[in-house]
Amino acid sequence: MPAPSLDPLDLYDVRSLLSEEERMVQDTVGRFVDEKVLPIIGDCFDQSRFPVELIPDIAGLGLLGATIPEEYGGAGMNGVSYGLICQELERGDSGLRSFASVQSSLCMYPIFAYGSEEQKREYLPRMSAGEVIGCFGLTEPHGGSDPANMKTHAKKAGDDWVINGAKMWITNGNLAHIAVVWAQTDDGIRGFVVPTTTPGFKAQEIHKKMSLRASVTSALFFDDVRVPASAMLPGVKGLKGPLGCLNQARYGITWGPIGAAQACLKEALAYTAERVLFGRPLAANQSIQVKLADMARRITTAQLLSLQLGRLKDAGRLRPTQVSLAKWNNCRMAIDVARQCRDILGGAGITTEHSALRHALNLESVITYEGTQTVHELVVGRELTGINAF
Repeated sequence: MPAPSLDPLDLYDVRSLLSEEERMVQDTVGRFVDEKVLPIIGDCFDQSRFPVELIPDIAGLGLLGATIPEEYGGAGMNGVSYGLICQELERGDSGLRSFASVQSSLCMYPIFAYGSEEQKREYLPRMSAGEVIGCFGLTEPHGGSDPANMKTHAKKAGDDWVINGAKMWITNGNLAHIAVVWAQTDDGIRGFVVPTTTPGFKAQEIHKKMSLRASVTSALFFDDVRVPASAMLPGVKGLKGPLGCLNQARYGITWGPIGAAQACLKEALAYTAERVLFGRPLAANQSIQVKLADMARRITTAQLLSLQLGRLKDAGRLRPTQVSLAKWNNCRMAIDVARQCRDILGGAGITTEHSALRHALNLESVITYEGTQTVHELVVGRELTGINAF
């Protein structure tokens, strides 16, 4: 009797290593992606439109602030479950996962970790419900990989703070009701929760993008934006505040590209089985099988990396260097897989009728934001040598 065939998208049966609750989370988000996201996301990318109509469903499934404790409106999930959420959402589109990542890891997390009890009670339940959308203001037009070179500043004015400056490449900027903004003060870098209706605040959407087209990306401008003292996040000072948020988001990003790569491989497997050239299916060619096998190998490696990373996170043993290694590996894996699948699809691969090129274009952003590949390589190099080469 022949042995049961392996799942081509999970050759090492990583799913069997998940708990029942983790599998339920993956299945629930997977159904949502299959039923609600995949039928529309190609058109959304083509039209450069974020599908805001999906926000109530995303919130209703508990995907916003999934790891936030239930007392603050979150779902209280573990880190692996959050990773699986990111994986399934990015199987749909990186823009959708970016939306959830920013809301959960870059906005809700700092309010939970660094905020006052009043800030937590005011914002977190409504953010979990999708009623309040956030954006994260760290990157600046001149800064990029060097957040310490921050020009945005906040000055004391009586009991208030007055913020001036600009932020760039801000996901959710024109959707947001609040911005978690990081600014230089006389006491170091501090975070502020700034309602986007505050006078002097302006969000300007960035157009003509070739990547993350089904996502809202903005520039933020602060012109004498006055906020009360209660807007400051009291629990952290210095760069460790925003970098702590980025570490949370980067963790989710290690999982997301796995979903994008799986979507591309699934599409390529179906196409090569059906496409007949020179009297036989493409899948019967050695060159095609070698490419498919290599993609499966790299996806499997990424799955195991992220699962172990999640177990370390849930055990309280996660180190930033470990996140950097997985973010570097998994983003590089996914963009290479997407490009290879586009090549296998031939001319058909250049349209949004197929997902490979859409994912490849999106992954150009994913491999860049929250630490470029080179930055993460240097983080690992520093860990290995003890020498900072930045």
